[in-house]
Amino acid sequence: MTSRIGVFICHCGHNIASTVDVEDVVEYAKGLPSVVYAGHNLYSCSQEGLSAIKESIKKNELNRVVVAACTPRTHEPLFRRACEQAGINKYLFEFVNIREHCSWIHTKEKEEATKKAKKLVAMGVAKAALLEPQEEGESGVVPKAVVIGAGLSGLSAAAALLNQGIETYIVEKEASVGGILRDIAVIGPDDADAQELLGSLTKIIEESPKANLHLSSRVTKLKGFVGNFELTIEGGGKEETVQAGAVIVATGGVEHRPEGEYGFGKLKGVITQLELERLLGSGEVGARRVVMINCVGSRQPGREYCSRVCCNASLKNAVRILNINPDAAITIIHRDIMSCGTAAEELYREASDRGVRFVRYGLDQRPEVSAEGEQLVVEVFDETLDEKIELESDLVVLATPIVSPEDSSETGTLLKVPRDKYGFFLEAHVKLRPIEFATDGVFVCGSARWPVSARECIWQGQAAAAKASIPISEGKVVIEAITAEVNSEKCVACGNCALACPYEAIEIVDTESGRAARVNEAQCKGCGTCVAACHNDAIQQKGFSSRQLGAMIDALIRATAEVAR
Repeated sequence: MTSRIGVFICHCGHNIASTVDVEDVVEYAKGLPSVVYAGHNLYSCSQEGLSAIKESIKKNELNRVVVAACTPRTHEPLFRRACEQAGINKYLFEFVNIREHCSWIHTKEKEEATKKAKKLVAMGVAKAALLEPQEEGESGVVPKAVVIGAGLSGLSAAAALLNQGIETYIVEKEASVGGILRDIAVIGPDDADAQELLGSLTKIIEESPKANLHLSSRVTKLKGFVGNFELTIEGGGKEETVQAGAVIVATGGVEHRPEGEYGFGKLKGVITQLELERLLGSGEVGARRVVMINCVGSRQPGREYCSRVCCNASLKNAVRILNINPDAAITIIHRDIMSCGTAAEELYREASDRGVRFVRYGLDQRPEVSAEGEQLVVEVFDETLDEKIELESDLVVLATPIVSPEDSSETGTLLKVPRDKYGFFLEAHVKLRPIEFATDGVFVCGSARWPVSARECIWQGQAAAAKASIPISEGKVVIEAITAEVNSEKCVACGNCALACPYEAIEIVDTESGRAARVNEAQCKGCGTCVAACHNDAIQQKGFSSRQLGAMIDALIRATAEVAR
């Protein structure tokens, strides 16, 4: 079939057009081989822009489409869908990124940016001419899920899955469920009953015939791919292998223990906010003078992040102490009050109106805690008063951050999912793919990914369950047709491709023509690593064949000579 290519250049408002001469690029594209139509849109991704592309496909009888716009990461599915709706196989579409790769990085070189855009479009057209229609495959899905961790986010995820009738395995390393929530009586800022919440979630699991709760247990092995995972659970001296279609990581976080800081572990009466929670829950707080120190172990070199929940914990517990003893003198020593949300702001105002004193300190002049007999003394430089003050106290409470568990490294290695420098798990993309890992079928929620409040734990647990339930409910997984494929006649079964594959999607098997590599398409992510590792050119990646890439290089050479004239 003769290629009839349509090229659509996007202004992207001013994002591209303010740097690249879009009309000039359109005129250049009209002269490229096999191009029968070239035009431009203000916003190609808008409904108007997509309609114009579909109309042009039909009017000009296009059988291949090139769109030069922004990142394919966000918009490629839109344009592929438009091609399908106009009657073209969606794999006969080529995306050229002239925003991130051109206009945004050459804002002060408009003429050169326009030349580069022409080269990129020429390469895209050359590749599009050699594209072939592809069919997406399907893979079955085991109608079960595994949730690793039974804190608030894990329980929320499990409860959401069970409510949809999905058989769920909950694996918790501790002897009981709840995580940090077990030590909390009320959840701020609206004082919701924590134990009532924990009880309601636990009840769903206990009463569901499709719940399989494994306490004092760990997942020790995991293999497979989205829709078909195999996990080994060890606990109580027993080992069980389970099949699952999706896995949710809800391993949570733990309270930082600031050993040696501000007298913690040495001076009686110096405790953490979580220890104060336990005392308040048991009604054992009789202190009349309380000093709370925020940002202990966070927002400092080595742990630069804000834990986001510590300030609210201090405000909540200050008010709770006042509810028990209205005459209590409470001082919160802080660097900033990071208390987000309307309810939290109201809690701050209530604490202030009821006499809680707020003293601001700097990282270069931290508070000092000492003891004079049974009395604790806190010295701090008040940045507002610009002088050092001394506070006598019966109790010093340290607000410490949530940190990743010590075994998060083992979990990351087991699941082959990345962590940041603090040990928290990294999502595939914080905006485009929240609560998803780059590994399809594996999701993350709660403080396993970053310190979050109780509300966020619930929301993220439910979001992860919603994502995990999609392939399970549909009973199939669609495999994008950009996977690698092996020419068994060229393959010598050296195994280099299998060693190079980061997704373990390749194995060496016996075939009719001898031993050769075989690609599991459901597991393959189309990264192309195996293609580069193969010495015999026996592996090609669909949509990125050597012939197509060679054509792009040839087009670049020609375009460079043309635009230089």
